[in-house]
Amino acid sequence: MQGHHVYKTNDIETASSIKLVVMLYSGAVRFTQLAIDAINQKNYEKANENIIKTQNIVGELLSSLNFEAGEISNTLSQLYLYIHRRLLEANLQKKSDILQEVSEILQNLKSAWDELLNKEENNTLEIKNINISG
Repeated sequence: MQGHHVYKTNDIETASSIKLVVMLYSGAVRFTQLAIDAINQKNYEKANENIIKTQNIVGELLSSLNFEAGEISNTLSQLYLYIHRRLLEANLQKKSDILQEVSEILQNLKSAWDELLNKEENNTLEIKNINISG
């Protein structure tokens, strides 16, 4: 497991900001799904742990917003606050349907950021393939 940790740490340290956001969304989706599974199994302690992990990730996404970047930051801020509120409700009420709603929102956001990441990686590949030696 130590080798996996070293690889993951290196992956995080060398990732672009877009890739980091995608990684955060991936984690949020994964922990939300684990919380849904735990609620369905009536393992409320495990559900609580995973909901808190998702809340922490959403908090990171919120704190990383650059409000000088325009209206998109305000829109994302409101969406993250909504997600956070729904996570609280799901945790208090132990309702997996609320978590399913959150998971769908997070998956849609992740898909949009995946597209940005693909464009970024394609641009990087195009730049690397330019012959500047003449």
